[in-house]
Amino acid sequence: MIEILKNFPDNVIALSCEGQVTKEDYDGILVPAILKALSRHDKIRLLYKTSANFTGYAPGAIWEDLKIGVEHPTSWERVAVVTDVDWIVQMMRLLGFLMPCPAKLFPSSEVAQAHAWIIAAS
Repeated sequence: MIEILKNFPDNVIALSCEGQVTKEDYDGILVPAILKALSRHDKIRLLYKTSANFTGYAPGAIWEDLKIGVEHPTSWERVAVVTDVDWIVQMMRLLGFLMPCPAKLFPSSEVAQAHAWIIAAS
């Protein structure tokens, strides 16, 4: 499940992932939030947080995640990933350089620092 977090600037999409994330979560929650933000801003920021009970992605969700990046490659200003999930940490370390914007990985214990970084002036 994806939950959009409140009290962030208009150009920041902040979300928390709990349990299993599905294609329906992307289609019904994340994609509309991205399109709404892009209707108001040329570039947006993403704070992507996994909760302690995060179990992973359904196959359709993985495809939707890839599509979002491909369909909007120049729309990202920065991305913060907050997680203690080992495979996500490893993927960020291995493939983070492929991100079309600054991307930073934070352990869950540094969620306040991630919030500060995602809203900081460029």
